[in-house]
Amino acid sequence: MSPAKAARTPRAKTEKSLVEDVIEALEAGKPVRREFEGGRLHIDRPQPFLFLHVGDPERHIVAREVASANASHLLAADLEEAVKLIGPIATVLRKVFGTFLLVDIDELERDRLLSDDAPFLQPFEVSLSSTRGIAANRAMKAFEAAIKAFDARFRTPHVDLCEAQEDPCARPDLLKLRLPLVTLRFAPIYRVTGSDATYPDLRERLVGNFLDAGLHAVAAFLDADGFPKPVTYRAFGRKAFVDAVERADRGMDDVASSFDFLLCVTPINASAAWKEFKANHHDKPPRFLYRPLSLLVEREKRRLYSISLDHLEDPVLHQIYREKQQELDLQLTIIGHREKARFVEFGRALYGPVEPSLLKAAREVLEGTGEASRLSALTSDDDEVVDCFFVEHRARTMMTDYQRRYEGFDAAIELRDDVPPGLLVSGPRLLISRRTRMMRHRVDALLSHEVGVHLLTYFNGSAQGLRVFRTGLAGYEGMQEGLAVFAEFLAGGFTPERLRLLAARVIGCDLMLSGASFVEGFRLLTGRHGFDAETAFGLLLRVFRGGGLAKDAIYLRGLLSLLSHLKAGGALDPFWMGKISAADFTVMEELGARGLLKAPVLRPLCLETERGRARLERARDGLTPLAMLEA
Repeated sequence: MSPAKAARTPRAKTEKSLVEDVIEALEAGKPVRREFEGGRLHIDRPQPFLFLHVGDPERHIVAREVASANASHLLAADLEEAVKLIGPIATVLRKVFGTFLLVDIDELERDRLLSDDAPFLQPFEVSLSSTRGIAANRAMKAFEAAIKAFDARFRTPHVDLCEAQEDPCARPDLLKLRLPLVTLRFAPIYRVTGSDATYPDLRERLVGNFLDAGLHAVAAFLDADGFPKPVTYRAFGRKAFVDAVERADRGMDDVASSFDFLLCVTPINASAAWKEFKANHHDKPPRFLYRPLSLLVEREKRRLYSISLDHLEDPVLHQIYREKQQELDLQLTIIGHREKARFVEFGRALYGPVEPSLLKAAREVLEGTGEASRLSALTSDDDEVVDCFFVEHRARTMMTDYQRRYEGFDAAIELRDDVPPGLLVSGPRLLISRRTRMMRHRVDALLSHEVGVHLLTYFNGSAQGLRVFRTGLAGYEGMQEGLAVFAEFLAGGFTPERLRLLAARVIGCDLMLSGASFVEGFRLLTGRHGFDAETAFGLLLRVFRGGGLAKDAIYLRGLLSLLSHLKAGGALDPFWMGKISAADFTVMEELGARGLLKAPVLRPLCLETERGRARLERARDGLTPLAMLEA
């Protein structure tokens, strides 16, 4: 249950009834979210610690945000009122856990170490103290170690340690409670000197760093007191979403659902364009037609940036939604520049360039698969060619298997005339072109790609409670396509031709980004690399769609990233929780450890077969894309 949905205490309640209400909830093991004049008490589940900030909410904003980012915190304008709550709360929680830690966080009045004539940015001041006792002292030392490990991009911390009784910043009224206490004070370096302005990036960095350091301190304190050790110190973080997160999530999903990015930039006349290109002897670039846009880009951008991210109270979730907001903005910008000169540059900003190492890997694949591809083509001459209806039947069979395992797997299939030959997933739908023709031995592998990864992660993400995990975190597509290609390998349908196609997509993207024309790319793929004319055309249609989209380089890039991850001993489960990028792997692990995310309700069927499990183990031992063909 979201703590923000717990019954709030009316302002008319007396001070005594507020305390009684809170104690009753804690003794029952329930979450607490109580707002009162000048403050808020938030405990998303009873825990043996409390983070405290006392002061004007408009002044020391970072200290307040650090405290409020914790799963158990008290914000108060008045120390006397805070003490009246802290004492009873500590009594109940000590009775439950046998121990309790109070962490008092605030800011120093000014940034004393920075001077106008300094030739470089000096360290910034941090003061830490603790009450006597082994556990409190260990908490302080862990706090210090984590603070000293802060990212030194701007200014490094200078930490002073002392006993609480000697600390001028320690509040006497808190010391009188005789509780284990850690007091943190830090310079307000996020403020622009001489003004009320702030450095937003530095502010966010400080909140995230001090939050992380505080959790290290809590873990060290509890470990010293014999508390059962969690899998990670991050397990002491939040385990519930507040209402502001759900509102931001719904708003972001509404915008993301207002358009289908790939359908907006994919030609609807693929077949006619191929016939025209062939009739012109491959010498004139094809003319592509696109579906009319049903959205007004400027209106969707206004909706997107009307979504407030100011009250999420969780730096990790704030970062996730801010990055998603920026990605949706860029996608809308690209759509708005369809068929215009700047389309390609905005596409480069979204998907990145073709880095030298990726281009090198693609060339190695093409050089290493030429003969294998020729032999494979000879041995597959007798293989049956199937149409869209066969693919549809096999897709329904696979979807039924998934639905037996999880009734929430409610996918739909659409046969379409307005998409190029092949398959495409859009949200919960599998789109199959009526012009699809493929070798029968590739069908199950391709369905493992589209249904077993793209649709599976959509529905697993839907089960997480936040829609962003089904829509996809920012930058998710690279790893998503890497996983999907890997699923083809696990299913036993990964062929030399398929690998060559992925490598050629990288070559095509590099040519396009370097300024080559459609015809130049076609001649290189058919001449130097030996692709047949129709395959080369279909590949370049994807690369040059909209005006030039570098998306197709992500397939081989994602596969290489996944193989590296597996060789390093990385797990796959976090990737099945929803649509995430490689950069989000640790974030998903953390949110999972905090209880904010569930284990995936479904895993790919290809992992249930003996062949699939054996191939996964081979990949863990280390595989290159070329070696996958022999595994």
